[in-house]
Amino acid sequence: MPDFIFNNKVYYNPVEFAMDRIGGTWKMPILWRLKNRVMRYGELKKDIPHITHKMLTSQLRELEEEGFIIRKVYPVVPPKVEYSITERGLSAIPIIETIRNYGLQLMDEFGVGEKK
Repeated sequence: MPDFIFNNKVYYNPVEFAMDRIGGTWKMPILWRLKNRVMRYGELKKDIPHITHKMLTSQLRELEEEGFIIRKVYPVVPPKVEYSITERGLSAIPIIETIRNYGLQLMDEFGVGEKK
């Protein structure tokens, strides 16, 4: 496949392009948590304890901008914001599940235990 450009960035293959959309430390865990339910910001933060507020906010914004999640703001005081997954986000779940299962397999093969 020839190189291609998207948003002024050169990509060399579709895997690189896909990983730029959902890769990294936090995007897949966020999508995984939203796969079956709507969550508020505080719920996501509590469920992903090692993510900083700044990182959670930036990752949510990127996922929203690229159409993987929807951010719904309710006009109440204090503000209420909910996040839900879109069809595009749901289409990534089988890939995330495959990567997760492969990671668990590798952990077992390398003798790595889950940190408690």
